[in-house]
Amino acid sequence: MADIEHIVFDIGRVLLHYDPDIPFRRLIPDAERRRWFFDNVCTAEWNLEQDRGRSWPEAEAILIETYPEEEDNIRGFRGNWHEMISHHYEGSVDVMVSLIEQGHDVTMLTNFAADTLVEARERFDFLNRPRGVTVSAEVGLLKPDAAIYNHHVKAFDLMPAATLFIDDSQPNVDGAIAAGWQAVHFKNAEALKADLERFGVGL
Repeated sequence: MADIEHIVFDIGRVLLHYDPDIPFRRLIPDAERRRWFFDNVCTAEWNLEQDRGRSWPEAEAILIETYPEEEDNIRGFRGNWHEMISHHYEGSVDVMVSLIEQGHDVTMLTNFAADTLVEARERFDFLNRPRGVTVSAEVGLLKPDAAIYNHHVKAFDLMPAATLFIDDSQPNVDGAIAAGWQAVHFKNAEALKADLERFGVGL
């Protein structure tokens, strides 16, 4: 196993809490109806296309055509997005900042809509601390496709075998490993510290 020279963080559910239920518990108080809405209207698959680069107006129009009675709630997804990112994970952010301050090369690789990441970086300044970020919507690629890992390697001049990726999604972890990276499945800050130590990266 090569020595780790580059550390790459995912953002959502690794550094930032993300939960669409937060505003929708107010918008759709009935839990069963709210679950129907997320299972059939503003689905995870629909939202992923904004991470690929589709604009919010286009995304909203597609759903409103099929579910006109849900227009307010459909528009409420983007309109209340800021509530979905309610807080950061202090422990994992402290780990990332500590790595940067110790001189480690840290970047970020995320499935994220372009405009919402701009908003997140304005609210959470620690997202501006790493050397840079690959945003799926800006490059038109998504994890776990190999192309986005290869793009990140070229963009930031990384050596794949010496790169450690941290992501909360096992498929994304598997995608990084398939691209020749080292990778760990994020669970919490304490487990991450243990994983870093296992890879020879001290804090």
